[in-house]
Amino acid sequence: MYVYIIKSKKNSRLYIGSTDDIALRLRQHNMGNVKSTKAYMPWELIKCEEHQDKTIALKREKFFKSGKGRRVLKNLLGLNSKI
Repeated sequence: MYVYIIKSKKNSRLYIGSTDDIALRLRQHNMGNVKSTKAYMPWELIKCEEHQDKTIALKREKFFKSGKGRRVLKNLLGLNSKI
């Protein structure tokens, strides 16, 4: 399972998610098939982590979506984007 971060080319907004098929999921985001990201297309993949255990991947995704995780992610990526 993958935890991924994509960045909107339109306004630099970040989106954090998880999936089993990263290529398919990125296509879904860029085709407007994901309600929460449709308005900010197109998207580019900026970070992807592979985890063997789904539970660990979901915990990592949840961490990145937390206040502390967002700060860690911004520092890690060197960004000032909205997440």
